[in-house]
Amino acid sequence: MDLRRISLLTKTKPKRRLLLFFTKPIPSISSSSSPSPKSKFNDDLDQNLLNKVKSILSNSILDTSKCKQEESIRLCSPDKFDCVLFNIQSIVNPKTTLNFFSFASQSLGFRFTLRSYCILIHILIRSNHIDSARLFLIRLIDGKLLPNAVFENPQYKHIEIVKTFSDSILNKESGEAGEGRKSNVGNAAAFDLLVHVYCSQFRNFGLEIAFDVFRLLTGRGLYPSIRTCNFLLDTLVRGKEFERSIEVFKIVSSSGGVVNPDVRTFGMGINAYCRGGRVGEAIRLFEEMESLGIYPNVVTYNTIIDGLCKNKNVDEAFRFTELMIQNDVTPNVYTFSSIIKGLIDSGKIEDAKCVLKEMSEKGVVPNVVVYNTLIDGYCKTGDFLESSELIDEMTSKGINPNEVTYYSLIDGLCNVGRMEEAERLLEETLSRGLSVRPGVFNSIIHWLCTNCRLDSAVRLFREMLLRNYRPNEKVLTKLVNGLCKEGKHSAATEVWFKLLEKGYAANTATSNALINALCKSRNMKEAVRLLKVMIERGLPLDTVTYNTIINGCCKDGKVEEGFKLMDEMVKRGVKLDIITYGALLHGLCDKGRMDEALSFWNEIKRVGLVPDSNMYTMMIDGYCKTKKVEEARAFFNALVSQGMKLNSAVYNTLIKVYCEDGNMVEALRLTDEMKIKGIMPNVKTYSILIGGFCDVRKLEEAKNLFGEMRTEGVIPNVVCYTQLIRGFCDIGEMENASNVMVEMCASGVAPNEYTYTVMINGYFKMSDRKEAMKLYGQMLENGVAPDIVTYNTLINGLCITGNMEDAFMICDEMSQRGLVMDEISYTTLVDGLCSLGFSEEATLITEGIFKRGMLPWHVKP
Repeated sequence: MDLRRISLLTKTKPKRRLLLFFTKPIPSISSSSSPSPKSKFNDDLDQNLLNKVKSILSNSILDTSKCKQEESIRLCSPDKFDCVLFNIQSIVNPKTTLNFFSFASQSLGFRFTLRSYCILIHILIRSNHIDSARLFLIRLIDGKLLPNAVFENPQYKHIEIVKTFSDSILNKESGEAGEGRKSNVGNAAAFDLLVHVYCSQFRNFGLEIAFDVFRLLTGRGLYPSIRTCNFLLDTLVRGKEFERSIEVFKIVSSSGGVVNPDVRTFGMGINAYCRGGRVGEAIRLFEEMESLGIYPNVVTYNTIIDGLCKNKNVDEAFRFTELMIQNDVTPNVYTFSSIIKGLIDSGKIEDAKCVLKEMSEKGVVPNVVVYNTLIDGYCKTGDFLESSELIDEMTSKGINPNEVTYYSLIDGLCNVGRMEEAERLLEETLSRGLSVRPGVFNSIIHWLCTNCRLDSAVRLFREMLLRNYRPNEKVLTKLVNGLCKEGKHSAATEVWFKLLEKGYAANTATSNALINALCKSRNMKEAVRLLKVMIERGLPLDTVTYNTIINGCCKDGKVEEGFKLMDEMVKRGVKLDIITYGALLHGLCDKGRMDEALSFWNEIKRVGLVPDSNMYTMMIDGYCKTKKVEEARAFFNALVSQGMKLNSAVYNTLIKVYCEDGNMVEALRLTDEMKIKGIMPNVKTYSILIGGFCDVRKLEEAKNLFGEMRTEGVIPNVVCYTQLIRGFCDIGEMENASNVMVEMCASGVAPNEYTYTVMINGYFKMSDRKEAMKLYGQMLENGVAPDIVTYNTLINGLCITGNMEDAFMICDEMSQRGLVMDEISYTTLVDGLCSLGFSEEATLITEGIFKRGMLPWHVKP
């Protein structure tokens, strides 16, 4: 309880207790702080006003014109009217008074006091206008009648309402309004209403408020009926407010006969003790109950038996079952259900099955709960044969398995890895229209994703959303990642947006996984759209989110977009890290913007970050691409002087630039240097060297590198073989090129689209159209998809050899495969047509190029 509420409660001398083992004093409320009606109002009682109000409110119909004419009524203060109403409340007409309150507040702008409203509620209750009283009380509590400002402490206005409500009742000991001890006589209905409203209508305020209301009343000796006390007890127990439930039970039991606990009161007191883990006190209360002549019924026995079983005291539960039978109380299905559950929880499942048999022998028909309890127990032990037999048994008795039955089976199967059976059972559950728990969906979807059955996973994901279930984060990320790995980016994006539509936004990790996949597939438009939606919806973004998109933009050549995103990171307070700077630096270097890259390099160091070896490699690579070998070498030397660990990537970058310049001596020297420093050349190093030797027409040296590779334990890959094939094709030695391709296949290395394209180009250079087209046919047969370069090579070869009809057929085939012709494709066709004298057709194609916003590649500025 809030300490500020405790300060408003004072303790009185405890009354005589019905139960001897209760020793804690019962807190109550002092009424001394609440002034009596006479002390506050009666000295100012205006007899003339009293007579006029009485004449209006005692009539059966409200005379509104008279209300308006009576100046003394219109101009009287709220306190004076309150005093009058308190004194005449026993003689007014309830309906007329209710109408007067409505008329005066709406038409005359009159502001009634809190006590006036409380008096009106009492008038309505006494005249049995309970619905109207309830409505007024609700409006009073929720602030529709009085603003919070009129209360001393709006946060605890319930205390003020209860005190005023109890002060405004008639003194039944004297039979009239006035001072004196308030009693329960004739007033229990008012207290019932107050407690009921706080327990039900204002439960969202917290059950501690309803508990406070009860304590405030009983502290003044004012008690609701036992029926309402039981209702409060039941509400608190259902709300798991066990300690407060016990306190209410103690207060009721100590009322000195004002309210008398019945068997239901004790049953709920026992339940509160059991569920609160105080089983020993529950047993003592049960025994005390019997000694007071209140005899437990089947519900009471079931409550104590269930509590004992849940606390794994099954032996004591059996004792109470025997006691129950001795006292002629017949155990029912709930009794046996508790015993069976207790035995299973104690690891005595076979004993539980014996109890099921005993039930049938005693004529007690097991229900679906009993069977489900046993089935779940067997499923948890992995005994699905026994579970199936129980399902057959229950079905034969006309008891249909429900969602709980299926959940136990599916969960059990999942736990032992029998996922195919679990999936089939889930489908059966759905087909029966039964509800399925989110955990089952999550388990099955996760397994489906692991086994690459993504279409089924997506279907179950949709089923979850239809049932307003949210998949857990682990499952979501796995589903999105799985779809992206299979290239189903549209499906992954749909999953993300479907979640958003349902209000279940994916977490940052899942969103990052999707953005990363979109960036890797070069779908930057969709990745940026996702980012914008996340920002618009206020979804959390982190450094990884921005880094992923910045990296994607830079790889896509959109460096400016990357820098804009970096500025946005700064504005949003998202931390920039070495990866952010690295992605942008790579973008600049990749575009050959080395002056800007150098400035940015200095900016990285200025903000206190230390460039790593990868960033040095980026700078070296950038300078190499722009043929600034000296600058590249300077960064290489700086990398060495910094004591950073060199790797093959750095050396490969420098070796490549020397190979491209035809300086194979320096390239080999760097390769030897690598070996001296313990950095073994890798397959990429050798592929660069092979390409370099081929470029300078030293095919023997290139071939010799294959032997060296194998000696060093490096297996040649498709790039190495393709480089050598290209070398032979460039010098027209197609037979040698073909032999290399045969050797390549024999070594288990499959040719790719680039290998085939190189060979096709070689044959066309030798004007061997037949072999070129034959190789193209082999390419398709082997399942290697041609790319735009392959098709442009074919179109060019066919045009050069004068086969324009075949060239156009290749263009059609290209379109059928979903590839779009580019400037090179169109320009090649134009050149081919022109060379054969088809200038008119060439002009039409040229016009088409311009209409598409393209320029023939050889006339671009």
